[in-house]
Amino acid sequence: MITEQSAQFYAKSASLHDRVYDKPELQSDLAAMHAHVAEVVRGHAVLELACGTGYWTGVIAASAHSVVATDINPEMIAIAQLRDLPADKVQLRVADAWHLPDDLGSFTAVFIGLWWSHVARELQEKFLAHLRSKVGDILVVLLDEAYVEGSSETVARTDMEGNTYQIRVAPDGERYEIPKTYPSDSALRKKLASSVREIKIVRLEYFWMLTCRLK
Repeated sequence: MITEQSAQFYAKSASLHDRVYDKPELQSDLAAMHAHVAEVVRGHAVLELACGTGYWTGVIAASAHSVVATDINPEMIAIAQLRDLPADKVQLRVADAWHLPDDLGSFTAVFIGLWWSHVARELQEKFLAHLRSKVGDILVVLLDEAYVEGSSETVARTDMEGNTYQIRVAPDGERYEIPKTYPSDSALRKKLASSVREIKIVRLEYFWMLTCRLK
């Protein structure tokens, strides 16, 4: 589950969240990932988990049939509401990905952008089982960051399960230890094999995207 520290950090840092996409070295990869995401969700009714400020919501909405974008933090949803998102396609909801409400609707795809890396390795199969119980055996799109020395935040420690952690500083100066893992393609396939099928991975220098179907 998302740690209390993580939730607090992202609530405090909501107004600065999109700075992660401003680095000059990321722009080529971001443009490529925009195209990949738009193509894979084309025509789908999408449930977006941990949508943050809605950065990827806009990319999804450009080609999807509809999007219900959710985040645990009202502070994130408040910023997403300020974006020029198409009202006829996008619904924004405060919701915990681990405790999804039953009234979200029906979907043909789930999109999880830059959140999978915060889910502890030992809880990932449990989360996918929970997700399947809510949405069925539909398409899942995971998009996250790759570790690049000199660009990514420094890893502070690794626990017994292989989860890695970073120290982040909120705007008020408080320090938080945030779980953040950078799995290889083989690690992704191995971890997900019992929960999903039809795994396909696109890996760029700074980002990776995995598509699969829940089983």
